[in-house]
Amino acid sequence: MSAKNNTLEYAVAAQERTLDALRQSQAAAIESVENWAKAVDNAVPDRPAVPVLSNLPTAQELVKNSFDFAEQVLSSQRSFAEDLLKATTGLVKTTPVETPSAK
Repeated sequence: MSAKNNTLEYAVAAQERTLDALRQSQAAAIESVENWAKAVDNAVPDRPAVPVLSNLPTAQELVKNSFDFAEQVLSSQRSFAEDLLKATTGLVKTTPVETPSAK
């Protein structure tokens, strides 16, 4: 297996471990908030309504809008990075060299 494949496999494995850890911590946070919300609901079942202006977006709409925008920014940045690579293609000449095997 080539060093290039090993490097990419290592990077992908590290990304997967990072995402797994992120999902686990997010699940723990959600569980904690759900438990807290249940405790508050049980402790204070008759909470007064909070007045909210009817023309304001909901929290769900704000989150959706923010993440939609973030996706657009990331897509734009990816295109920019790919275009930069295209613009510099051929600028640096490389010669493939096999990785020395360990003895």
